[in-house]
Amino acid sequence: MRRFARTLAAVALAGTVVAGTAGWASGNTQQAVTGPPPGSASWRADGVLGRELPDPGRATPDQVRQFFNGLSAADQHALLERHPSVVGNLDGAPLELRYRANARALRASQDPRYARLAAPGRQILAFDPRGRGQVAEVFGDLRTARHVSVVVPGSDIDAGTFDRRGDVYGTPAGMAKSLYAGTGPGSAVIAWAGYTTPVGLGLDAAKGTLAEAGAERLTRFTAGLAADGLPAPVVFCHSYGSVVCGLAASGLGATDLVVLGSPGMRADDVAGLHTRARVWAAKDDTDWIDDVPHVRVAGLGHGADPAGEEFGARRVPAEDAEGHTGYFAPGTDSLAAFTAIAQGVAR
Repeated sequence: MRRFARTLAAVALAGTVVAGTAGWASGNTQQAVTGPPPGSASWRADGVLGRELPDPGRATPDQVRQFFNGLSAADQHALLERHPSVVGNLDGAPLELRYRANARALRASQDPRYARLAAPGRQILAFDPRGRGQVAEVFGDLRTARHVSVVVPGSDIDAGTFDRRGDVYGTPAGMAKSLYAGTGPGSAVIAWAGYTTPVGLGLDAAKGTLAEAGAERLTRFTAGLAADGLPAPVVFCHSYGSVVCGLAASGLGATDLVVLGSPGMRADDVAGLHTRARVWAAKDDTDWIDDVPHVRVAGLGHGADPAGEEFGARRVPAEDAEGHTGYFAPGTDSLAAFTAIAQGVAR
């Protein structure tokens, strides 16, 4: 009887998580894009250099970096021309080469969703057209930056909505641009939409499946930054992106982990993240995320509220922010705090 009662309680809690707000009952199930970059089979079979190329699915970012360090500029360019989709997404490859490779891949794309990303002057550090499309863009001079930040978005973000004109500060490009405007020269901000996000607020948003796949990709991405000799980043994680960051926390090598509008990080407290990074949390009083139950049961929900006192994160003021996507809006106390954290001067 006691086991039956516990089962009923778990089912009731699961139903609460799924129903939490009216929107949680809708949404489309997504299939995560995983594995090595598109074109990897052709890359593996290419003998143009008379030597084996590093396997995109097996080589570590450090091994990739060592490989490219041993190539002449002419050989690097040859690989870029023959395999732009691999070079542009190969963590550990020199960022300057990745910019050029992704610009080439975007120019060759016939998909209208990516036309704006192909504009001259954009620094696209990753571009994967598979599925709904994934992209990472750099604002600032990443090679010379003393401080680097990475922005990880939540639901409904892909290559087509990466820098949409509506709800600007709910997009990774909008958040990154706003942060960079505050930090300025000497810093760089990466808008990273490098995983398959949930669509709407359905079961995908209540489960951790997409976040698990995203965490693996984010961990590898930051390892690629480290392999290329770049500073350890501050990682900003919005909404479902904070679930990704929670699962990836122990492997990110970040100095600081900042979550905003978080449904939970799949950890009970800061210690459960197993990270040496300082952990910060922001949640404004008008954010609908506060209506989402902070529970985790039967595979649904993401656990404790990172902005709750018992979680142990450092609290970021957010009184001026409005709604779920207002944290990076100019003039807000949250953006001012984010800027200080990104510059390494927050205490």
